[in-house]
Amino acid sequence: MADKAIAALAFLIALFCLLPHLSVILASLLGDTDTLRHLAGSVLDDYARNTLALVVIVGVATFAIGTGSAWLVTMTDFAGRRWLEIALVIPLAFPAYVLAYAYTHVLDHPGIVQTLLRDMTGWGPRDYWFPEIRSLGGAAAMLTLVLYPYVYLLARAAFLGQSATTFLAARSLGKSPLRAFLSVSLPLARPAIAAGVLLAMMETVADFGTVSYFGVQTFATGIYNSWFGMVDRGAAAQLSLGLLTFALLLAVLERSNRGRARFANGKRQEVIARIPLTGTARWAATLLCGLPVLFGVIIPVIALSVMATGSEQDVFSPRYIRFITNSLTLAGIAALVTVAAATLLGSLNRLRETRAAAAALYIARIGYAVPGGVIAVGLLVPFAAFDNALDAWMRATFDVSTGLLFTGSIWLLIGAYMIRFLAAALGAYEGGIASVSRNIDAASRVLGQNSIGTVRRIHVPILTPSLLTAALIVFVDVMKELPATLIMRPFNFDTLAVQAFRLASDERLNGAAVPSLMIGAIGLLPVILLCRRVARHQA
Repeated sequence: MADKAIAALAFLIALFCLLPHLSVILASLLGDTDTLRHLAGSVLDDYARNTLALVVIVGVATFAIGTGSAWLVTMTDFAGRRWLEIALVIPLAFPAYVLAYAYTHVLDHPGIVQTLLRDMTGWGPRDYWFPEIRSLGGAAAMLTLVLYPYVYLLARAAFLGQSATTFLAARSLGKSPLRAFLSVSLPLARPAIAAGVLLAMMETVADFGTVSYFGVQTFATGIYNSWFGMVDRGAAAQLSLGLLTFALLLAVLERSNRGRARFANGKRQEVIARIPLTGTARWAATLLCGLPVLFGVIIPVIALSVMATGSEQDVFSPRYIRFITNSLTLAGIAALVTVAAATLLGSLNRLRETRAAAAALYIARIGYAVPGGVIAVGLLVPFAAFDNALDAWMRATFDVSTGLLFTGSIWLLIGAYMIRFLAAALGAYEGGIASVSRNIDAASRVLGQNSIGTVRRIHVPILTPSLLTAALIVFVDVMKELPATLIMRPFNFDTLAVQAFRLASDERLNGAAVPSLMIGAIGLLPVILLCRRVARHQA
């Protein structure tokens, strides 16, 4: 009976995760194509071209920064290494759109840099050329600065897990440290690095706040504009289907790469001694590792702090307390629900190794590759239809209006978050359960425990650190999530992310700095806790 209860709940979660995908496909097939044909003749090519360009640029840039910095802090010793190996992760606390607001204030035409340049040279607005921050290149830079930690963390873990034997063998054959890295360390870490790059690329596909603020036309902005601007749910669903196809392709690439990654996970036989850098190389390494922290954390925080002091936003006002409370409520509940769902799905796959359990786990994973806007459209279409049908039937039968029971509710938004971030929680669960011998499960059964008892009394206590890690990851991600929150939030239920986006959209950047700083400050503590946990695990 316990096995059936776990299986029933796990399969219900998997079906709920599958619902938005099926809904998007069905709505796109049944919807009118007039708007889509109009978009095809005007901006659809721009959507595809800009989305692809962003993915490629961010993929290449995150690979270079994440892999290079991971190798330097892992394999070499230089000034500031111990501080930088933690600081390089901090940009994860900031969403890309927060950096976009900060750098617009600094680099835009009326910003600090250009104003100072004109004052120093006496040039007029047309006398010089300056890179445009509100551009595809600017959006790619913002996304790179907050997404390279995905590559950095996975690459660093891979480098730490490598034995020194192969690296020393390459060195003994006359290869320099750099050539030994390129010919030995990098190929062995390739699966982990590729997984990090693909994660960064999937997050790029899902981004809405940065590209929307910079005016870069992508599929993510097209979905939002079709839903709210044109009030055409069919067109939004059709654009969502295009983006869903591209995102799932990235998910398949990531999954296939994961399947070939096992050869890099051997036991670490000998610790690699760090190469002490001296002279110019020592300070060059410090500079190369320090630049991502400088541009990804220090400059944005300083700029936002200066902007915030000149705003009229009071973070201690009842209004802002409500924004903070709403954000913490959503993030906290979503983290608990998502971790519970991951535990159920993981336990089903652990206790019943069937094709159905494996399929449920795979369905739950693909949500991470799907942008929040697509999930929002995919959930709102069927639940809005259900709410309207139920209300019409209740009116006709009992002359009572039920209103909107699901659409615009906090629980449907929590469900969207769960679908979006369930893969991250499953990854943390699987990392922990891999260390639990199956003999323990057998011993639990011999002692009379059923499946629920085994999970509750054996698995959960052992997996508590991994589950806490999963909760922290989901908490940070929900704090930063924008498109799903914008589309699905209940009426008059605004969060810090929504407030920052609203003020920035009105070009009130000084005001947007206040909620932006709060998002970063709240996300910073979980990121630091994650860093400390990773450091203890790898020590």
